[in-house]
Amino acid sequence: MQDQIREVLAAHGRMAVDPREVDDQADLYELGLTSHASVDVMLALEDAFDIEFPDEVLKKSTFASVRNIELVVEGLVKAVA
Repeated sequence: MQDQIREVLAAHGRMAVDPREVDDQADLYELGLTSHASVDVMLALEDAFDIEFPDEVLKKSTFASVRNIELVVEGLVKAVA
């Protein structure tokens, strides 16, 4: 799952660094992720995992690190299954 998240970040995050090469706890906003790009990432994650992000997880901290994204996506995938 984390590899797929990193691929989505690489394609849609418009970051200065390759998200496939960063620590899973690294602050993605410090690495160049913008709030606008995080919306594109969210939409791509919804498509990739066939999920929908509810309003309560649409906050900056959700997209602050690969690990945070993974935890939220895992929960949403389990909720759909």
